[in-house]
Amino acid sequence: MSVVSVRTRTVRGIAAVVCTVALAAGVLTPAAGARESGGGDAIPRLTDDRGRVLTLRGWNVEDKTNRGDKALSAITERHFRDLNAHGFNFARLLVFWDDLEPRRGQYSAAYLRKIERILDWAEKYGIQVLIDAHQDVFGPAFGHRGIPEWATRTDGLPFTPNPDDWFSEYFQPAVQRAFTHLYEDPDLRRAQAAMWRVLADRFEDHPAVLGYDLINEPMGELREGEDLPTAARRIERDQITPMHNRLADAVRSVDRDNWVFVEPTPIVGEGVPTGLGKIKDPKVVYAPHFYNTAMEAGADYDPAAGWIESYEAAVTAYPKRHRVPVVVGEWGPLNNSLPNMGRFYREALASMNRYSSGWAGYVWCYGGGYCAVDAAGTFRTNKEQTASPYAPAVAGRVRTESYDPATRTYRLSYVASARGVTELSLPSRARDWRVRVTGAAWLLDGRVHARPGARVSVTVAPAAGAGTSMSTRVDGLRGVNVD
Repeated sequence: MSVVSVRTRTVRGIAAVVCTVALAAGVLTPAAGARESGGGDAIPRLTDDRGRVLTLRGWNVEDKTNRGDKALSAITERHFRDLNAHGFNFARLLVFWDDLEPRRGQYSAAYLRKIERILDWAEKYGIQVLIDAHQDVFGPAFGHRGIPEWATRTDGLPFTPNPDDWFSEYFQPAVQRAFTHLYEDPDLRRAQAAMWRVLADRFEDHPAVLGYDLINEPMGELREGEDLPTAARRIERDQITPMHNRLADAVRSVDRDNWVFVEPTPIVGEGVPTGLGKIKDPKVVYAPHFYNTAMEAGADYDPAAGWIESYEAAVTAYPKRHRVPVVVGEWGPLNNSLPNMGRFYREALASMNRYSSGWAGYVWCYGGGYCAVDAAGTFRTNKEQTASPYAPAVAGRVRTESYDPATRTYRLSYVASARGVTELSLPSRARDWRVRVTGAAWLLDGRVHARPGARVSVTVAPAAGAGTSMSTRVDGLRGVNVD
């Protein structure tokens, strides 16, 4: 059954703000798409328990339509099998507080079992999962999903639905006041923390779980006379930062190991620097989203506008200052077949690869709209660019890393450590690859083994000819052929 994801998110009032902020932020012009290690202002990389440097490539997985007894039924084993087949290793799984705790203090055992079944599929296919406590326009009290109706307080303020521009509903008085109560009311603070203790306690030891995204796209209440960027920075500083710290403490009361992912307001996605403060946790990941207002409204990508450059300049300031890794939690345009969208995908991927430890596109489903693939499982126009060779785990210190989309060539240089092996991911969209390893290292079953301290270089490129087995050429200790 095909699933069509509808996520139109146009806020016409933001457009003028975006232009102003882009000019104020200046334009960053990176020298190349390569990532280089070192430097005091370098953004840390995500690592595993062996200290290997991780790269996450994947997609959001969701079921926003079904709830109650049918909740999560649109997510199937096929999702994870297909993600694996295309070389992806990451899924951001949307879960909803209103399904988990439909009545205050009563948690749904059936919903937890459904989440566990999905995690079991992910483990089977080698997909690491970020559990995302998702909300859109706060929750079901406003016709969406997320925070339960029993936790929604509006003080009687008005709400007028706008189905043609649902994101604008965030600026309705009732929705904004509901966020204020969530952040400020002690009993709602306790309820939100308790919800996270339930989730983290249940799934802390599941092998597929990488971490927890504490709340999707948090928003807040604008004050009279306050412009949007000023309001966003205040809300992030005074309300969202304390919330993230409370929820991180709740998670840590039952789970000491998995990562905690924190988001700013979605206004940051437009290149507005965040006002988010320090999250006092040893395993924090900064997880902004990457959307452009004009493109969300249906416009083509405008390379001359400098949006990607201004976004990169703004979004990298926080992780540099607080020394935390970055994973982009959502990105990808609705109208991906417009004339400039091929260039957008190339430039967006190059940008994220410079500063992030990975990303999750929106969304892995089988149909139209934002879906990554059609009903037959074939990439929709330009989205095939998201599948390319990469190293999901590097056992050592990364010196340089790059991908050339013109030649589909991936290059990695690193100094090997004594812990673990380096893993390569080769997507199925090109069956035949040539892998070249230099240094005191060798390739075995898609993994690079190396002597500790060795300087290792890996090059992955399409092999000449079709229908042959994947060949390897190794300059070092020894080489093998991988079929």
